[in-house]
Amino acid sequence: MNNKLLIIGFVWPEPNSSAAGTRMLQIIQLFLEAQYQITFATACAKSENAFNLNSIGVKAQTIKLNDSSFDAFIEGLNPQVVLFDRFMIEEQFGWRVSQFCPDALKLLDTEDLHFLRKGRQQAFKEPSLFTDDYLFSDLAKREIASILRCDLTLMISEFEIELLLTKFAIKESQLFYLPFLVEASQIPNLKSLPDFNSRQHFVTIGNFMHEPNWQSVLLLKQKIWPKIKKKVPGAELHIYGSYVSQKAMQLHQPKEGFYIKGFAPSVENVMKNARVCLSYLPFGAGLKGKLLDAMLYGTPCAMNSIASEAMFGQEPYNGFSGDEMDAFIDQVTDLYQNKSTWLSAQNNGVNVLKNRFLKSSFEAQFLNRVELLRKDVSKHRQKHFLGQILQHHTLQSSKYMSKWIEEKNKNNET
Repeated sequence: MNNKLLIIGFVWPEPNSSAAGTRMLQIIQLFLEAQYQITFATACAKSENAFNLNSIGVKAQTIKLNDSSFDAFIEGLNPQVVLFDRFMIEEQFGWRVSQFCPDALKLLDTEDLHFLRKGRQQAFKEPSLFTDDYLFSDLAKREIASILRCDLTLMISEFEIELLLTKFAIKESQLFYLPFLVEASQIPNLKSLPDFNSRQHFVTIGNFMHEPNWQSVLLLKQKIWPKIKKKVPGAELHIYGSYVSQKAMQLHQPKEGFYIKGFAPSVENVMKNARVCLSYLPFGAGLKGKLLDAMLYGTPCAMNSIASEAMFGQEPYNGFSGDEMDAFIDQVTDLYQNKSTWLSAQNNGVNVLKNRFLKSSFEAQFLNRVELLRKDVSKHRQKHFLGQILQHHTLQSSKYMSKWIEEKNKNNET
């Protein structure tokens, strides 16, 4: 059986910049180990933080939006599996894949549910209490239509799976739970890491271009950090992340112990020398990569419910999760100053990694699911005929809009 995978990316993977980049490389690694020949294609410009895909045997290909050159490219490649990186990419290229490689298995990686994150963002902006009304949006129609058109959708969050099953009647057979993946060799030996007394200060990390991270920085600066600083006068908060803007740098206030550090060349060094990781997000979705990094380097976390959502299951937190501000500040102080509280949280983090994110717990199951679907994709599509209806009607409009844009672009060039 031929094993060719085409990944159509939203951006080039940047594992040092975002959790999304790390996750994409984890998915690539799964398919490489299953002996797939992989081509990664995207219309996005490549930044200096982009991972060198050629170094792991993955072919990198630049493609164009709304351009028939993609048709010849995919027809020549003839992949057996196509993975769309987020629903917007499926909207752009899904109809072309279906037209020129109709038998290819179509996978969608959501990263997180965009309509959930945007709904929470809208409620935060208004401000208003988040209710189901914010879920049933035009963005939800687009994202769920994309899920229905694909043969299998990869979900990073159990909470979001439950949401799709209960609120939108998506069938469980169309979804696959694939969270962050951790190798057994990555499980930390806590004795080899800096201990409680060797660590100092608070840390948080996240791409500044991601709106939940930016709003979190503002919240920390204006409401949370001043209260923590009063309780722990000698502490500092170090904020790391790629793509720091000028407005973010204006928040840099060493006299207040508030440091905007920018890009972290080594997440390991940043995390393992900090005593506590702070993650208080006003809105968001999916799983938070900073929490996984914290557990990998033995750093307990102070979180709110948005940050901790779907991360821990039934496992005890590697720290605590709370939303009420005064109680949050008290718990942060205890976690930072109380060695026994801190050690207990650190041990919890190791158990979370072992019990929820071990790669060996998901790898075979995922690849077996892909192979089973490949063997009888037509039967699978018959069972989910609504997706084929959407494929026929919705993407006709996408197809002709794309062709119209292509012709318009040609006319502009002449």
